[in-house]
Amino acid sequence: MNPQAKLIFALSLTLGTTLTISSNHWVMAWAGLEINTLAILPLISKSHHPRAIEAATKYFLVQAAASALVLFSSMTNAWHTGQWDITQLSHPTSCLVLTVALAMKLGLVPFHFWFPEVLQGSSLIVGLLLSTVMKFPPITLLYLTSPSLKSTVLVSMAILSTALGGWMGLNQTQTRKILAFSSISHLGWMAIIVTYSPKLALLNFYLYTLMTAAVFLSLNSIKALKLSTLMTTWTKTPSLNAILMLTLLSLAGLPPLTGFLPKWLIIQELTKQEMALAATAIALLSLLGLFFYLRLAYCATITLPPHTVNHMKQWYTSKSTNTLVAILTTMSLMLLPISPIILTIV
Repeated sequence: MNPQAKLIFALSLTLGTTLTISSNHWVMAWAGLEINTLAILPLISKSHHPRAIEAATKYFLVQAAASALVLFSSMTNAWHTGQWDITQLSHPTSCLVLTVALAMKLGLVPFHFWFPEVLQGSSLIVGLLLSTVMKFPPITLLYLTSPSLKSTVLVSMAILSTALGGWMGLNQTQTRKILAFSSISHLGWMAIIVTYSPKLALLNFYLYTLMTAAVFLSLNSIKALKLSTLMTTWTKTPSLNAILMLTLLSLAGLPPLTGFLPKWLIIQELTKQEMALAATAIALLSLLGLFFYLRLAYCATITLPPHTVNHMKQWYTSKSTNTLVAILTTMSLMLLPISPIILTIV
């Protein structure tokens, strides 16, 4: 793709995201979401592969439907209350429609079907954008409207997302699909807490973005699109493979890594809200996710490739690993000890 075109799309993504997260009027937020959708579509379909075109079409249809629901919800609310302010969402129908719209935007169960397919049809870098940057505006809208939303609906969606994200990721062999189901599972953790402690949901999103970016960039630097490729990469970049294993375990939420912090705080907050049953359910369901992270980590570092099958051997290269990957992986592993400082900032 032309570098000037890439720059225009990157600037449009930045503009769309900034517009949505900084607006307090529904129409401005909707316009930002539309700019974002239109900017990412050429990036998804740039390879001209039929799967990429299919992914772009699916993404466009789902996001257009979700944006229409956002507009419908805000207009219904304005019709009944005369308010276009995002934080003044009070009409019950508007609240329900907006919950559905944001669940579609984010890929929460039962509106998750598009996400793994779209991610599978995109490159790893575009997959990273879809999993992190494109989720930021809807999460912000969820944060702003959280006092008005029905907690029962969100908790149900959250537990289903964590269950389905873990269950569907178990038998996947493509790294992008595994990370898509991982994303659905993590969104469940954000959705369950957003009505009780919105700041905690945002903290979870920031740390999830950090760890997912580290995993996507690591996989991109070793060009691993499926598990069988991941098994042979230890010859190419052994140190990066070892760190990738730890980052995956952090994403799974194992102590003493960074990923344990949001899970620990969310379970603590749910217990304070007398939701011990929901906390137990979501904690147990996250074990499903832990299994496929362990499987990925096992393939990355412990498994030797089978010697009977002909495959391209990847030899060690002296090419230096990206500095950004090093910074992100370090932060993905070592933020738990400074959690009191993080909590005072948030």
